[in-house]
Amino acid sequence: MSVRNLLQFRTTQPLRKLSPITSKMVPSNIRRNIGHNDSDQPPSKPRPRRIAIALGDPAGIGLEVTLGALADEANAGRPGEVVLVGCRQWLIENHRRLQGRCRVADPARFEILDRPLPEAINPGESGAAAGAASFDWLSEATRLVLHGDCEALVTAPIAKSSWHAAGHDYPGQTERLAELAGVPSASMLFTARSAAGPWRFNTLLATSHIPLAAVSGQLNSQLVSDKLDVLLAFCQRFAPRPRLVVAGLNPHAGEAGRLGREEQDWLLDCLEQWRRRHPDVRLEGPLPPDSCWLEAASAWRTGAGGPDGYLAMYHDQGLIPLKLLAFDAAVNTTLGLPFLRTSPDHGTAFAIAGQGLARPDSMAAAIATARELG
Repeated sequence: MSVRNLLQFRTTQPLRKLSPITSKMVPSNIRRNIGHNDSDQPPSKPRPRRIAIALGDPAGIGLEVTLGALADEANAGRPGEVVLVGCRQWLIENHRRLQGRCRVADPARFEILDRPLPEAINPGESGAAAGAASFDWLSEATRLVLHGDCEALVTAPIAKSSWHAAGHDYPGQTERLAELAGVPSASMLFTARSAAGPWRFNTLLATSHIPLAAVSGQLNSQLVSDKLDVLLAFCQRFAPRPRLVVAGLNPHAGEAGRLGREEQDWLLDCLEQWRRRHPDVRLEGPLPPDSCWLEAASAWRTGAGGPDGYLAMYHDQGLIPLKLLAFDAAVNTTLGLPFLRTSPDHGTAFAIAGQGLARPDSMAAAIATARELG
């Protein structure tokens, strides 16, 4: 079904269950973006890359940062490259309220896949209705990409608690995307380009949305090896022989077993075996996590000289240094799907939603990264 047909679709009925769509079922125009090029011939009618944007929790800042990020695009005559997935009337009403408070694009200039809200939702007041809407919007935006109507997906922030209140028990959007795409798992990589030069700050998470107490039990040699393969493939987009850094799990990387056994028991051996399989790659680690990002801080300021990629053992270990250095520039990039998905590196910011205070920089970077890497 084309986007134009979908745009005529109006319903408040629950989203029907989607069957997983495997990479073999994905159209070739998407597969070539992930390394599955069916033909060396260029498309007969090339067109600009189209991006689906799921607008996130309707009580959060997703609409605000999206319309802020798209303000320049509307003026530059590029609205046909974007499909907004959300409630049309909600978009129009919030655009009117935000005008004069901040710079936002007029949503009427963009294609909208209209998925109406079942009830009015006020800024900052999320709950089950908002969770149901954001879940539906993400699922429908993903459908556009999987069916070939768009080439990449950008997602605004959602509230996991609201998803759970609506009966959707997922750790986050990444896991829902993996389910829709029919892949066993996906990886969270955060990327940001330094404003001072060509250096790109890339951090992949070995584990993501799980409690800290569960991290050690989920980590193992196979998982770390697989994540290094994913990190290597991404970094080779920019450097054929990248330098990768692995953070230790424990303070001081275990200090020879005195502060934790994981490094001694399996991580050191895992990294050595991976080095043997990839002799052209410089792999460092496990390094003490309290100091291994110092080189990234210097490279972020100068634009050069840092590692090509970092592997963090758990969510906050990787995201605290990244957000301290590159909060407005970093982009969450989901790897392992049959398409590219990006999102800003911040949350719903309910406390400031609807006030015109949210900065659109990270969403703008997410859209730009979808175009560049998709």
